[in-house]
Amino acid sequence: QVNVAESGGGLVQSGGSLRLSCAASGSYVTVHAMGWYRQAPGKQRELVARLTAGFTNNYGDSVKGRFTISRGNAKDTVYLQMNSLKPEDTAVYYCKVEALRRLGDYHPSDYWGQGTQVTVSP
Repeated sequence: QVNVAESGGGLVQSGGSLRLSCAASGSYVTVHAMGWYRQAPGKQRELVARLTAGFTNNYGDSVKGRFTISRGNAKDTVYLQMNSLKPEDTAVYYCKVEALRRLGDYHPSDYWGQGTQVTVSP
């Protein structure tokens, strides 16, 4: 089983900053990538930022230049630094871990956290 633990959400004023943390733990061979996705009410879940084990990252268009994903010092942890927050960034933010569950697996499986609420007031 792969456990995904998120933290760091909250309420912030427009223009402010927050940092989200995500840590993977449990039984798996290796993590291929970790990323953040968000879902606002009435909207589909969308990519915010993703970082691979090879340090390749990609961002959603709406957050480029404002958000930064980085690897933590602890094994299989990532941070999402969110600056210049806007009311439209309000959503539940989910961490996704792409991990090879067992030796011999060729494709990673996706494991999701429970989500953390980020609310940006005008």
